[in-house]
Amino acid sequence: MLRDYQQRAIDMLNDWFTRHPEGHPVIEMPTGSGKSHVIAAYCQEALAEWPETRILMLTHVKELIEQNAAKMREYWPTAPLGIYSAGLRQRDASQSIVFGGVQSLARKADEIGHVDLLIVDEAHRIPAGAAGQYRKLIDDLTAINPALRVIGLTATPYRLSHGMITDPPALFSSLIVPVTYMELLKAGHLARLTCKRTATTYDLDNVRRRGGEYVEADLDAAVNDLKTNDDVAAEIIQHAGERRSWIVFAVSVAHAYGLRDALLRRGVTAATVVGETPSDERADIIAAFKRGEIQAITNANVLTTGFDAPNVDLIAACRPTLSTSLYVQMLGRGTRTAEGKKDCLVLDFAGIVSTHGPFDNPRPRKPGQKAGDAPVKVCPECDTLVHLSVMECPTCGHVWERKPPSLKLHDDPILSDAAEETIPVTSWNWSIETSAAGKKMLSVRYYPRSLSQPIIRENFVVWHGGSATYMAMKKLAAIAARVNGTIAGLDNGIDELQGWPPPKEISFRRNGKYFDVTRRAW
Repeated sequence: MLRDYQQRAIDMLNDWFTRHPEGHPVIEMPTGSGKSHVIAAYCQEALAEWPETRILMLTHVKELIEQNAAKMREYWPTAPLGIYSAGLRQRDASQSIVFGGVQSLARKADEIGHVDLLIVDEAHRIPAGAAGQYRKLIDDLTAINPALRVIGLTATPYRLSHGMITDPPALFSSLIVPVTYMELLKAGHLARLTCKRTATTYDLDNVRRRGGEYVEADLDAAVNDLKTNDDVAAEIIQHAGERRSWIVFAVSVAHAYGLRDALLRRGVTAATVVGETPSDERADIIAAFKRGEIQAITNANVLTTGFDAPNVDLIAACRPTLSTSLYVQMLGRGTRTAEGKKDCLVLDFAGIVSTHGPFDNPRPRKPGQKAGDAPVKVCPECDTLVHLSVMECPTCGHVWERKPPSLKLHDDPILSDAAEETIPVTSWNWSIETSAAGKKMLSVRYYPRSLSQPIIRENFVVWHGGSATYMAMKKLAAIAARVNGTIAGLDNGIDELQGWPPPKEISFRRNGKYFDVTRRAW
């Protein structure tokens, strides 16, 4: 049985294809939201309506192939499913649905043959240009079937040094957002992240950059030494308390083993997983970790995708990165729920929260844009990292001086839903207005029940371009999904938006003289 937002993802996808005879959409869904269930249900629905349909489900690591295939069999036990993966020692391309690895299939389009629908998990890995294994396979399959349609799925729809994966010359033309992390958090489907600034930090002044990311050899030289690793291990233990399942993200293979050894010296049961770890050994380590027999796993560039361990309740971020996608993927390992798990603590040794901003609302950089500080601050009493809008520390209760006082506060470290107020709404009104920069924008005013409450105005800069437009369209698409509306004809006017039913209440944060709407409830 699909959850409401999973069914909404399918409905929005079907609606998109109805309105777009050409092009390829990408669905953004948070880590832990059940993308594999959406894939399974969509494939079953497609084959039920068009039995001759051939579907290729493509990803880049065998763990994801196994997970997605297992979820398909769980949801649809009689699915006509084959697996084509050298790593899994299976090469079955004869079924209606084939789960495959891009490395195994990049030059095997002729063996796969006619494909009607290509679904790509972790679609942010597809490059913007025409190069790479993904694009070669897509081009070859399109030569066989010019009507091929591609569906992407990802929790991070942006690429390092490119921007959004829908920005030209990208393969994908539209972004579909059926649900957000904050909606799933409030519904109890995902776990909350909390964050601590650490006393141990890394000096990156001499670390070079290449292709928009830090050079790994320079990073390793900057962070990987015996004393620093011992300091990191001591601080992890200090902050962990009763937390029993830790994942540590390292810069390199040597760094991963160095951090493991530092933890072992302090009596922590720890193991390491790297790219060269044999498959059987990796599976044994992960299984022992999930059973609670291993307290900490250190890794280097391995456990960011294809790793599903709901018990993770502490993440040690020891891997500086300029990639917003990698940042979200690392922290996303802690957002799944588990019995007895209240939240997941992030120890930000690498300073990535300050670099990229709140986990639920990060700031992907445009090509050529320099990295800057994100809107977070540090509690002077306990070093907890919080959003700039937070005025009372959720960990120790420290209060920042402010004017005016007495806003209702929430426990919202590392997330953006802090300092919220909630009001009931009787109606709303949409309009197209001009921003201070002289650009056209969409605006909506929420009218409260009481004259003593403010009229809340929310702006959507859908015509500004870049990441600002991405965030605006993401919020607008989420509203449309709630009211079964569409934003396809937005460029032709706002008649449809005016007909949408308003929410019954909204939550918002004051941002100077403006308001940031954080929740809408119908």
